[in-house]
Amino acid sequence: MDSESATEQDAGRTHCWSGRGIAFAPLEITDAPLVHRWRSDPAAAHETGVWPGSLYELTERIERHLDDNSRDDFLVLLPDGTPAGIVALHDQQLAEGTAEAYLILDREHRGRGLGVAALDALTDLAFGELPMQRIEAFTHTDNAPALSVLGAAGFTPEGVRRSSCLHRGRRYDNAVLSLLRTEWEALDRPRSWEL
Repeated sequence: MDSESATEQDAGRTHCWSGRGIAFAPLEITDAPLVHRWRSDPAAAHETGVWPGSLYELTERIERHLDDNSRDDFLVLLPDGTPAGIVALHDQQLAEGTAEAYLILDREHRGRGLGVAALDALTDLAFGELPMQRIEAFTHTDNAPALSVLGAAGFTPEGVRRSSCLHRGRRYDNAVLSLLRTEWEALDRPRSWEL
């Protein structure tokens, strides 16, 4: 699917949540080719720690995720309907009020503030509509762009999981960051429902 036909398809999608200059639409099985392209980008694959795999495998995974009540996956859309990436709240433990945030943006949409906008909207959803108390995020300790985006969205570094992932024959440390409900409440920014 080329980006023009993807934009036409996504322009008519129902937005379930919105934020500063972005909207969320539920991830669908038909989004697998886009997600596969984004995950196959060498920089994204390395920094997120995912092995791209086949389109078939990813399609099957997305189908399983749609039936998984412990996660919410969204396509991040620009105002004109252009898909810019995906954002997810997964490993949701409602009894404990915890979940993990995940974000990946298309290469052409990185460095424009969309990551912060998407995480702001995701944490507004988590704390404003769900009973979350803590949202976690993990990334390589040397992934400066992700650490910057997470920090700008209010996430606080907590520690390091040493030698916790293997990529390209090398062990990497993962930074552990979190945003607590009380920290989110103290953020001086409009909430998604106020925009």
